[in-house]
Amino acid sequence: MQAAGLKAELWGFSRAVKADVEELVRLGLRASVIEAPTSDIKLKAYGITRDEVLRRVSEAVSFAKQNGITVAFFAVDGTRTDLEFLRKIYTSALEAGAAEIVVVDTIGACGPEAVEFLVRQTREWVGPQVPIHFHGHNDFGMATACAVAAVRGGASWIQGTINGMGERAGNADICEIALALRCLYDVPVVLDLTKVREVSEIVQKAGGYTVEAWKPLVGQNLFMRESGAVASQFHIPEAIEPYSSKLVNAERHIVLGKKSGLDSVDLKAKELGITFPEDQRAPILVAVKKRAIAKRGLLSDEEFRQIVDEFAGALKR
Repeated sequence: MQAAGLKAELWGFSRAVKADVEELVRLGLRASVIEAPTSDIKLKAYGITRDEVLRRVSEAVSFAKQNGITVAFFAVDGTRTDLEFLRKIYTSALEAGAAEIVVVDTIGACGPEAVEFLVRQTREWVGPQVPIHFHGHNDFGMATACAVAAVRGGASWIQGTINGMGERAGNADICEIALALRCLYDVPVVLDLTKVREVSEIVQKAGGYTVEAWKPLVGQNLFMRESGAVASQFHIPEAIEPYSSKLVNAERHIVLGKKSGLDSVDLKAKELGITFPEDQRAPILVAVKKRAIAKRGLLSDEEFRQIVDEFAGALKR
């Protein structure tokens, strides 16, 4: 069971912590993350000692447990925490009643090897029955790789966000991780990949932003083919794509631009139901390239139709 709901943050006084948990109880939540800073640099920043944070964690987790709340303990900046102290605070949280443990790379400072090591070490500390989560950030562009490494190390839950939204460089993109685990590592995932692109668009609209066209999984360029060399292989999708468009409910498209070839023109014409004489293929391709270079972008279907119509009109004259 994955802990979900509000977080109780142990960065204030114990009275405030109790109030936070009491609010969880009032709301009727049955699961929550309870988090506390664990690295020496974080403790110094908040003016808290190791003994104090241990006490607060034990009190808050115990109080939540007594009120029927399933707790996942979240060690803030865990990847920069002294290993022995990290073991101690995880153990204390479990003894107080925590049901799940979260390995946390708060500032995204770990590579995959370090994450796998730490998750594997945590698994040894807590035993085989305690669910382990991994929470990562993307400051070095490694969030997906680190999440996959966490699974190799024994994590059963990965925390992430749609489109990788999050503080600074963002969090791990939960959908990218699911795709990689399923397709590259044959690890079953509880996530419907056919809904990913639709959900991504909804979140983008709600958030008032757009993702890069070349972003993995949800970018608009993913199943669009401009290159003529690639278009010549379009009839065998697995020759040019790492996974089927059907897996993520996407459509494959030929687009026309400065890199297009004769096969690109043929495929686009077939898609649009357009016909023209064989000897017009090369001149039409030249016209496509010129217009794409002039506009510094891809041609729309309407622009392609206009080019074909111009050549048809010239023939009639």
